[in-house]
Amino acid sequence: MTPSLGCLSALIAGFFSVHVLQKLCFPYFWRDLMFLLRVMRYGVHLELFKLRSRVHTVLDRFIQQAQRVPDKPFVIYEGSVHTYRDIERRSNRLAHVFLEDVKLRKGECIALLMSNEPDFLCVWFGLAKVGCSVAFLNINIKSKSLLHCVNCCGAKTLIVGADLVESMNGILSSLQQEDIQVWAMKSHTEHTQVHTLLDKVEAASEQPVPASLRATTSLKAPTLYIFTSGTTGLPKAAVITHLQSLKGASGFWAFGATEDDVIYIPLPLYHSAASLIGIGGTIELGATCILKKKFSASQFWNDCRKHDVTVFQYIGELCRYLCNQPPTAEDMVHKVRMGVGNGLRPDVWREFQSRFGNVKMCELYGSTEGNLCFMNHIGKIGTVGRSNFFYRLLFKYDLIKYDMVKDEPVKDQHGFCQTVKKGEAGLLLSKVSALSPFFGYAGSKQLTERKLMRNVFAKGDAYFNTGDLMAEDQEGFISFRDRVGDTFRWKGENVATTEVTETLGLVEFIQEVNVYGVEIKGHEGRAGMAAMIIRPGFSFDESKLFEHVMRDLPAYARPLFIRLQEEMAMTSTFKQQKFQLVQSGFNPSSISDLLFVLDHQQQSYIPLTDCIYHSILAGERKL
Repeated sequence: MTPSLGCLSALIAGFFSVHVLQKLCFPYFWRDLMFLLRVMRYGVHLELFKLRSRVHTVLDRFIQQAQRVPDKPFVIYEGSVHTYRDIERRSNRLAHVFLEDVKLRKGECIALLMSNEPDFLCVWFGLAKVGCSVAFLNINIKSKSLLHCVNCCGAKTLIVGADLVESMNGILSSLQQEDIQVWAMKSHTEHTQVHTLLDKVEAASEQPVPASLRATTSLKAPTLYIFTSGTTGLPKAAVITHLQSLKGASGFWAFGATEDDVIYIPLPLYHSAASLIGIGGTIELGATCILKKKFSASQFWNDCRKHDVTVFQYIGELCRYLCNQPPTAEDMVHKVRMGVGNGLRPDVWREFQSRFGNVKMCELYGSTEGNLCFMNHIGKIGTVGRSNFFYRLLFKYDLIKYDMVKDEPVKDQHGFCQTVKKGEAGLLLSKVSALSPFFGYAGSKQLTERKLMRNVFAKGDAYFNTGDLMAEDQEGFISFRDRVGDTFRWKGENVATTEVTETLGLVEFIQEVNVYGVEIKGHEGRAGMAAMIIRPGFSFDESKLFEHVMRDLPAYARPLFIRLQEEMAMTSTFKQQKFQLVQSGFNPSSISDLLFVLDHQQQSYIPLTDCIYHSILAGERKL
């Protein structure tokens, strides 16, 4: 063998050995690298805005798409097709109405209370075109919370969907006293305090308003306010900047979606998943979306087949509802190739793919206001994302030890937090930096400060506290374990225990109450449960409590279970003890306290018997 052939053989053997070593020790190296390069490419695109005099926003991208593909369907809703040009022109009309009739001015914040419908997008875009930021209100919130939400973001104008005007009856006078004008997407109304928009839209021009009104020079300028559960008792308005909005819009693209995809959006638009990722992502791609007013498990697959849906958005509960539907011969007859969302349990994930085909489920993790996002681009079941050497170079996060009993982080002798080992659950913190800023909440600086942990590993550092217990395995896959503190998740919504506690505290016969979430087999998240002490001289009134929670709490926040106690356990720092209550659950056979369950048929709380308990576990009782 000649020396040159020997060198060539050695080189080939070396390459082969490196390849085998990479496959064995770093099996995800190339997929990690390609995904990160894709994300970094978009990041560089955003950084370039800082060097220019003007930011190209999601709205600018929409206007660009309306010029590029004007006749392409943008939104299909209840059988009606709305092209990019249709939404562009109608939002132009609304923009003129906002300027000329509503008298809005650039820089104002406008509150929006609407259900899922194309006009939600037209109003949103119309407001953005005149330079207004928009506060998306949860349509489930009640009078006190609604008034708080409007006030905390500084809105002096509230726009209401036609189907929600009647629900405003109990709050219109309060809004008027606060000098807040109410405009409805109707042509006529019986309410003298409510102005109408639709009668003015038809006469308005469909020509664009001046582009200077929507122009912005800063990625950090607020464009939206999206409400999250408030640990202080009421919802908090998370500040959504153009930077966050643009990042959200890149989600589908990062997972590999294209303009040829048809995207199914059954989630509420007032949440960031549907608005930032769903609508924003559709716009970024120039794709088509199927918008549902409300999710329907029985209609889902028929809709997908009818519209040739290829991508859908989900939360874990949604996939469970689909798996609970009766099997049909057409379960695998569809074109859906990808689902994007969060909260999918491993057992539901496996069942979903086994029954409906090899649909790639792209789990992601990130709160509305958070400065960190994980994306499971590999598709490993049971994980919300993946970290690696490259990711850690860009984003600084840590999992710290957390004492569930004391409900506080574990500190060392110097007062600093301690990180957990691989595979152990720890509280997820994300470092606040120029690369990962935290924009906080509108209204009070105290709300923003409460979400930060300072002096975590060194004096002067600052971390965003996600409130989530996570674990990272040896391969870098990250999984969600639990929530800590004063919130839990149920029916796809975050429930603030303090808000529920304050509402229940208004009931005359309740002396003290402790609200927490309990796990129910077969359900995502935790169902609300309230341990309470009855005030001396009073008795527990099941019907009155039912009436109170139905009137003053949104459906997802109503406690399903009540536990009557003689005394309330406290921690060593005089906080209400939740851990033991959460661990003990709601089994009447193992709990000596009286237990009650919410019953809609009897319109009351009724005793929780062994029979009812087992019917809940068997999934026979609707929750």
